[in-house]
Amino acid sequence: MKKKIMIIGAGRLQLPAIIRAKELGHEVISVDMNPNAVGFRYADVKCVVSTNDIEGVLKEAEKLKPDGVMTLATDMPVRTVAAVAEKFNLNSIDKKTAIKVTDKSEMRKALRGKNIPIPKFFIVNNYEEYKSAIKNFSGVFIVKPADSSGSRGVFLVREQRQATEAYNYSFKFSQSGKVLVEEYMIGPEVSVETFSINGIVNVIAITDKKITGEPYFVELGHSIPSSLDTGIILEINKVAKSAVGSIGIKNGPSHTEMIVTEEGPKIVEIGARLGGDNITTHLVPLSTGINMIDLNIKYALNEKINIKRTLNKASAIRYISTDIGKIKQIRGIEEVKNIKGIKVVEMDKKIGDYIGEIKSSTDRVGYVISQTDSVLEANKICEEACNKIEIITT
Repeated sequence: MKKKIMIIGAGRLQLPAIIRAKELGHEVISVDMNPNAVGFRYADVKCVVSTNDIEGVLKEAEKLKPDGVMTLATDMPVRTVAAVAEKFNLNSIDKKTAIKVTDKSEMRKALRGKNIPIPKFFIVNNYEEYKSAIKNFSGVFIVKPADSSGSRGVFLVREQRQATEAYNYSFKFSQSGKVLVEEYMIGPEVSVETFSINGIVNVIAITDKKITGEPYFVELGHSIPSSLDTGIILEINKVAKSAVGSIGIKNGPSHTEMIVTEEGPKIVEIGARLGGDNITTHLVPLSTGINMIDLNIKYALNEKINIKRTLNKASAIRYISTDIGKIKQIRGIEEVKNIKGIKVVEMDKKIGDYIGEIKSSTDRVGYVISQTDSVLEANKICEEACNKIEIITT
């Protein structure tokens, strides 16, 4: 039966959901402030409204009467989804939970109240509070905006002389003006993709992450399944399930990031939406056969959900790196597409674009995705593919 689904966001990250909803025979209402957003080319109805303009989106929903609403791979629109769902009695997390999963300070407080393992943290509202908070750290600490995503505004402070720079950098990306100062956690970083049904948290996949490192910590690669020991995997599962339930997600997707410290896994953050960076759109189905976009669409439209693993493969993604400068030439793309095991080769930048230092996920140049029988091989193929792509800058 054809239904109307409103997808908040029509950018590249939301495009797979727009296309899939159309393939399933539904009418797609896309919302984005960018009139040239790529998703509008595929949507049935185009609403040029900011994804964060809750009142504006509610007005569009009032006119269009969607049967379901969702977003993916981005955090702040989750609040808009919750507001639309509440007003029109659609499936979603509630508005209170939406605040907790999009404001890291509220998230930290909620998890601390449920004894979920998290780093030591302080919430600051201005520079004076910040100066007081950093006195609680004798060594290295992290500064990050309370309400940003995609690694924007994250800064590692190793020396006191960096403290002011870190605050100014993080504050610039905070919509609320709140900044978090927290313990620097050391250990492997993973994300856990889950889907909850009536309070039962189903772990779909655990993803190993490759990070640029200090000071900005931008993700440069992912792979599924995780290579960590079985005992650690069980701990990660336990913490993820407890955290997702404690934050208030009873139904729908969640993307939980954590670092496995010497004391055990600790939560970095929880998103009440499908994970980005091509994890849920590509890596999860390539590894497990589970289409999490389908799950999300069905949940949004109040249809029956069946989670069934049909594959036991490995997949990986690597983001292409290059020198700083203006792109003059790109070589090797067609050659890489023919490498056995490579499934996707995508460039986010083009000739003429300027490439700066990688400070957030939006600064990345492009990526390759592989699928093989082992995660070691999947990572190796991606690395080899990236090495064959030559980007000449001036």
